[in-house]
This record gives sequence, structure tokens and C-alpha cells, in this order.
Amino acid sequence: MPIMLLSAIVDYLVSLQIPKAKQKNKKNLLSVSLFINFGLLFYFKYLIFFSENAIGLANLLGANLSPLTLNIILPLGISFYTFQTVSYTIDVYREHIKPEKDFVLYACYVTFFPQLVAGPILRAAEVMDQLTHRPSFTLDNIALGLRRIIQGLFLKVVLADNIAPLVDAGFAIPVATMSALDVWTLAFLFGFQIYFDFSAYSHIAIGSAKLMGINFPENFNFPYLATSPRDFWRRWHISLSSWIRDYLYLPLSGVKVRERSVHGLSGAVQDNQKTKALFMTWAIMGLWHGANWTFLLWGIYHALVVYIYRLVEPSSHKLNTYISKVGGVIVTLPVIMLAWVPFRAESLTATVGMWSKVVNPLAYTSLNMRENVYLVTAIILVGLFAAKWIQFLFKSRDTLTFFGETVAYAVMIPLIIIFLRPIAQFIYFQF
Repeated sequence: MPIMLLSAIVDYLVSLQIPKAKQKNKKNLLSVSLFINFGLLFYFKYLIFFSENAIGLANLLGANLSPLTLNIILPLGISFYTFQTVSYTIDVYREHIKPEKDFVLYACYVTFFPQLVAGPILRAAEVMDQLTHRPSFTLDNIALGLRRIIQGLFLKVVLADNIAPLVDAGFAIPVATMSALDVWTLAFLFGFQIYFDFSAYSHIAIGSAKLMGINFPENFNFPYLATSPRDFWRRWHISLSSWIRDYLYLPLSGVKVRERSVHGLSGAVQDNQKTKALFMTWAIMGLWHGANWTFLLWGIYHALVVYIYRLVEPSSHKLNTYISKVGGVIVTLPVIMLAWVPFRAESLTATVGMWSKVVNPLAYTSLNMRENVYLVTAIILVGLFAAKWIQFLFKSRDTLTFFGETVAYAVMIPLIIIFLRPIAQFIYFQF
């Protein structure tokens, strides 16, 4: 909390001074905000990682340095609220919003508890006006909010937490004894686990805010139905991917953003600039998730598949629209699922070992998890159906009969109670 409060105070004071300053001083003020916020993030999240690797490299070159003994506790949610406060200052600098003079109101935006730990990453333009008008409690908002919370609990307790033991057991298998089928099974299992887990938190956050009359932006839109890697990131963790696009990728590409979104751009961008920006952005995005080489590899993997898609995209336009979409989903899904291997694996060595199984035709032998294969299949199929069902519930509520909606929640609530146990931590809490 002290770290978050420090970030909030810095950005509040800086944002008040930016409109009054000359252009050069505006950049200096923005630099102060960025230096303090990202400096704190670097210290708490990355100092140990880079220190250990620097010492290891120095020792390889002949030095005899002792490892540092640092005891740094990572503040909960620091990656999320750092991005949120920084976006506020940048938006003031770009003149997208006016600075908020009421510190209490600004602090409410920064510390609004439903999304504080794991998003969605809110922009001031999305919620500040709602907070200003002090929304009142209504029965309709309470009903809508409770529905979203129940849906989130169902995804977490019934689906994600029941897939987790299978994932843990699978990744505990020595890589040398894994088959290619094991790798594919684990990739898909963890892909669905993290989707149900993270989207569950987003449902609960959106529902909790709705109880208070605050509307949060949606954070997921059926990412595993994406027709391309680029489309996937328009559907997965939408608040983060749009943040990365507007505040990192576009500036690195040499684009000057003059309006609130990607639609307001100026300046031509060369292909080489776009490529450099793509890989730099994804490297940073990978490390944002965690101070580990596996997360960096995860980011570079996504950059590579997006880059390849750019090259082949013109050819896909020649295909029939239906064929292009169906084919896009069929190709994109396994590509995205393989990306979850470094996200979950313990090390780069384990990741490379698992990926090598996939490209080795001789590794397609048996499934070590075969005793669970029917359970695995059932969970994925039920999960896909449940996710589609839940989206239908909250997007098409007006078309549901009272009986149909009652049956839906009469099924979900008992299942939540049956499977309820000490709930495992949400995966994205660690970021």
C-alpha cells in the first residue's frame, strides 16, 4: 500500500503541473513520473533477477563474485497499478484528459479495490466520470453484479481449480519421459486453466464494480476462437493488450498518438520500425508477467508468430471468407496453446525439451496421462460449453426466459458449493 500511495501522489502532483508547463518542461515532468514508477517496479520485481544474471555472467568471464543476498518482497498487484497510474499521467500529457484536482477522487481511481490486484487495467477516461457522479446502489445493478460474480466463481471453483491438479501432475513428469501427446495435452490443459482462472477474476471484478454502479470494460472475448495471433490479442486480456498498443508499441513504432486510441494516429511508419517495435514490445510484455527467462521467451514467441502472420496475411485474403475464418481458428489455436508451455514450465531447459517433443515425429507414442484422458477431455468440453453459456447469460439476458435463467443459476450455484474448497490463488496475482 505505501508503494501504491507513493506512485499515486507522484502522478497526481505531476499531472497537475503538466498543463501549466512549457513543452520541454512537460516532457521533463513526464520523465519524472516514468522514472519513479518504473524505478519502483524495477527495484521490487526485477532487481534480483538482473543482479543474479549479471553476477552469473561476470563469473563466467572469470570474476569471482558472491551472490547478492537481497530480501525483497514483491508488492501485490504492482505491475497492474503501475501501468494504471502511468497511463493517467501520459493521457494528461497527451491532452486526452484533464488532470483531476480532487486527490481523494483520483486516489479512488487508483485504489478501486475490485480490479486492484489483477485488472482490468483501467484508464481514467473509463471510470473517473463514473466516480465523479457518485453512482447510487440500485437493485438492477446489484442483480447484474451478483450474476457476474456467480459466473466468475463457477469458472474458478468448478473449472479452473479442477483442471489445476491435472496440470500440476503433468508438469511434474520428467521432460525426458514425456511424449509429444503429453506436451500437447498439458499445453491445452494449462491454456484452459489460465483462461478460466483469469476470466473468472475479471468476471468477479466486473461484478463487484457493478454492485456499486461502476461499469468496467470487458477483458475477454472468447480468445480461443481467434482467427489469427493478432486477433487473439484483441480478445485476451484486452485492457493490457490495448495498454501495450497505445503506450508502448505505437510510440516505439514512431507513431504520434494524437487522439484517445489507435484510430488517432499521425505519421508514416516504416516496416523495419514496426518490426523492431513488435519484438521490443513483446519482450517487455513477457518480462512484465514475470522476472524469468521463460516469460521473455513467451513474449518473443508471440512476437514471432505475429510477425509471421503479417507476412502471410495478404495470401489469406484470397481465400473464401468462411474457409479463412475456420482455417484461421484451426491454425491459431494450437499455435497459441504451445505458447503456454514457457509460461508454465519451470525453466528454459524444460520448455525447449517439451517443444522439441512436438517437432519430433518419433515422440508421438503414448500418453503418460492416459488414465486421466477421459477426465481431461470431459473437462475441456464442459469448459468450452460453460464459457459459451456464461457469455450468453450476461450478453443476452433480456432474451432469456425467467425459467431458463433460473435453471442456469440453479445448476451453477450448487456446483460452486459442491466444489468449494480453500480457493487456490488466482494465477495472475503473482504478476
